[in-house]
Amino acid sequence: MGIIVQKFGGSSVADTEKLLIVCDRIIKEYKKNNKVVVVVSAQGKTTDRLITEEKEVTDSPSAREHDVLLSVGEQITISKLAMLLNKLGYNAISYTGWQIPIKTDDIYGNANIVDINTDKILKQLDNNIVIIAGFQGITKNGDITTLGRGGSDTTAVALAAYLKAEKLYIYTDVDGVYSDDPHTNINAVKYETISYDKMLEMSKNGAKVLHSKCVEMAKKYNVPITVKSTFVENEGTVVK
Repeated sequence: MGIIVQKFGGSSVADTEKLLIVCDRIIKEYKKNNKVVVVVSAQGKTTDRLITEEKEVTDSPSAREHDVLLSVGEQITISKLAMLLNKLGYNAISYTGWQIPIKTDDIYGNANIVDINTDKILKQLDNNIVIIAGFQGITKNGDITTLGRGGSDTTAVALAAYLKAEKLYIYTDVDGVYSDDPHTNINAVKYETISYDKMLEMSKNGAKVLHSKCVEMAKKYNVPITVKSTFVENEGTVVK
């Protein structure tokens, strides 16, 4: 019985219908007698909406309060997902980044994870699917931080490393890593496997599947990432 970390991005959790598909993905892993940790992003365009609302209040928010506001999106997702899993008959519990806690430095808007206390997660995994808000953490002074672009992916990689997870799956709206954008190039080729360095090069050149910060952390901790589609059943691409 290993620990599996699953991460679902904003397009995968955009509405209740899609959250139910996510529940199905989670339950399938759980039924294999795995201990399942789920990391989620904010739903759809929630973060963009929060930024728009922020601009209605001020053009120059403090970096601290900006992060407090943006962290709300993921909190909405974790609670909804836990409620749905509970309704389906599975024990699930949600945590924000600061409840774990996921400890970061104090670079607001682009914080770096410096430590994760896994005690609470490991205790809850005996009886629950554990759902964690990506993209956020807390400083040593108790302030909420956000991790910048690709922050939920980075959260998932860090959790997989600290929990010594058996597998890390990052689910998205494409079914793996391609040589080009499959939405615009029908001749794009999907990789079965790809190296960290090649993925880093692609990320820095604009590929949006995985952000470079998350790939760098995966390489540092030697955490293989399987990139899969939330909506299509296939093998995906392994980044290692």
